[in-house]
Amino acid sequence: MYRVIISGGGTGGHVFPAIAIADAIMEQAPDTEILFVGANGKIEMEKVPKAGYKIEGLNVVGFQRSLTLKNLIFPFKLMGSMFKALGIVRRFRPDVAVGVGGYASGPVLRTAGTMGVPTVLQEQNSYAGVTNRILAAKAERICVAYDNMERFFPKDRIVFTGNPVRKGILENKINKGEALKTLGLDQNKKTVLIFGGSLGARTINEAVLANANPLLEKFDINIIWQVGKIYYNQYKDCKISDRSEVRILPFIEDMDVAYSAADVVVCRAGALTISELAVLGKAAILIPSPNVAEDHQTVNAQSLADKGAAIMLKDKDASADLYKTLEVLLSDDNKRSGLENNIKYFSRPQAAIQIAAEILKVCAKVKS
Repeated sequence: MYRVIISGGGTGGHVFPAIAIADAIMEQAPDTEILFVGANGKIEMEKVPKAGYKIEGLNVVGFQRSLTLKNLIFPFKLMGSMFKALGIVRRFRPDVAVGVGGYASGPVLRTAGTMGVPTVLQEQNSYAGVTNRILAAKAERICVAYDNMERFFPKDRIVFTGNPVRKGILENKINKGEALKTLGLDQNKKTVLIFGGSLGARTINEAVLANANPLLEKFDINIIWQVGKIYYNQYKDCKISDRSEVRILPFIEDMDVAYSAADVVVCRAGALTISELAVLGKAAILIPSPNVAEDHQTVNAQSLADKGAAIMLKDKDASADLYKTLEVLLSDDNKRSGLENNIKYFSRPQAAIQIAAEILKVCAKVKS
């Protein structure tokens, strides 16, 4: 029996791939014992137990890039998290520790490596984060989703796997007509799906509100608009909220249904989102968040734009350029089809299975 710690989270972009990896491990080695370690108060503390796995939380916080009083407590939170991570690793005695990115990943993998536990990293983005660059020095395997990652990691330990996609998306069998019927929308109209993460994205919301009326007047379309939980009260009664072809939602639980309904997707450029778009072959307008480490979403989006696999809009240009960009994709079926075909280059539907296999290889090596 193998024992595996999976650490990280903070956002759905880290948590859902981590759960996909855990599911793939259990399919390949059903007697494996898996323990998640996350950050208290973050999404993983809800989603991981719901997926059927045990999780322990650390009181870890991120270091703010701007000057803030929160940075004064960072060293104390980090020290406390390192101490708790030490206790977790000693008690659980894992054969391998897996880091998927996020606040908790650093303390757990640093502690595990110091104690002689082999580590495996999963780097989701095309520009590696600082924590993974540091942890890579002792990692047995580094699973990546983009080319040219030897810029950041030892080449002999890189495995190109792609990013895991949640099972519900990967096994999606609902067709567009059924999806639109489920949402109560006209099955004969093109549909634009817009979202900015679980909390929402202020710039995207502002751009949609500024451009929605002209779009609805020119095109016979449906709009599915996830504004985010923190923005829902602000937008639920906005000027297009009473239109029958518009759905304004705080959060989309059934993303498989929303994706199936969509002809065009407008969203951020997080690694998980890009992987889902690629697996499903969706035409996308990517608006990278400027508020992420090393501006990695812009690098992600540019990697797709360079291959004609998506259209990238800068966050600051979203309100001014969203209408004309959507106009092109809604008017030109060939352009839209080209994006749908080209984004499939980035599709790696077996990513979770391959990452799980790499983790189990390390476990077997430990046991031999």
